[in-house]
Amino acid sequence: MISQKMQDALSEHASQEVYSAYLYLAMGASCDTKAYKGFGRWLRVQHEEELDHARKLIDYVVERGGRPTFAQVSAPPREFGTLVQLFEAVLSHERQVTERIHALYQAAAAEKDAAAQIFLQWFVGEQVEEEARVQEIVDKLRLVGDRPGAALYLDKEYGKRGKAG
Repeated sequence: MISQKMQDALSEHASQEVYSAYLYLAMGASCDTKAYKGFGRWLRVQHEEELDHARKLIDYVVERGGRPTFAQVSAPPREFGTLVQLFEAVLSHERQVTERIHALYQAAAAEKDAAAQIFLQWFVGEQVEEEARVQEIVDKLRLVGDRPGAALYLDKEYGKRGKAG
């Protein structure tokens, strides 16, 4: 049985993952409106991943005999600036998610909930990958600077990611 504290913390994080999905959907739409359809696609795939993370958390709470709760999800911003600024915001957001995952892991340790710690290890590893992927995009976008042809090449390459409808 999961403790109330862990149940609440995991449920709250699931809501944060839904916000992340909402944010990336908005960012993807912003890219689409600026003719960066590849980056828009990349962000839509990211949107789906964040929803998968939320479902994974909720399923875990249920499997442990808990009852997940759902918080209201705030609207994302409407404007994201340049393409570099947008992906810098993605990186900053992913770093915040990493901090929350680490706090969840520490809470599981404090609760002496080994099952939750093992479950959360997947998320710890996932965040390492998430940050590295986004840092690469930020680095490349900074490298190409104001060269539109290079940015469009990156847009085409990153648009090959996964399946997004």
